[in-house]
Amino acid sequence: MPLFFIALSVAALVVFQLAGDFLVRALNLPVPGSLVGLVGLTVALVVLGRVPAALGKVSGGLLRNMMLMLAPAVVGLIDNFGRVREEWLPFLVAGVAGAVITLGVTAVILQHLLRRQAGQTDTGAHSEAAPTEGKA
Repeated sequence: MPLFFIALSVAALVVFQLAGDFLVRALNLPVPGSLVGLVGLTVALVVLGRVPAALGKVSGGLLRNMMLMLAPAVVGLIDNFGRVREEWLPFLVAGVAGAVITLGVTAVILQHLLRRQAGQTDTGAHSEAAPTEGKA
């Protein structure tokens, strides 16, 4: 895969993140700019109808190293451990609720995709008649 397409994919990810940050600041939205950028990227890929190979390769590399991206948040949490100790209940509720919501949404999407995949394989070229036994 040419380096140009990989660089273009990284640039696309950065542009969507910056666009999300810009929209959040311009519209004074109470959500993270990276989330708005991710929604924009998702919409763009749905409109495109596929994920370009180079973008898939770059995204896969980022996902494999996700813990490196979460390290600053973990350090921030440890740095503010006194506050977490004082206000542990909201942290616990947010963590459990976030996990339950994520699990539920993932399950619904997986069921949808499995049904869709089963529908595509049922209507495929598998409609040939089964061979009969005992035919000479």
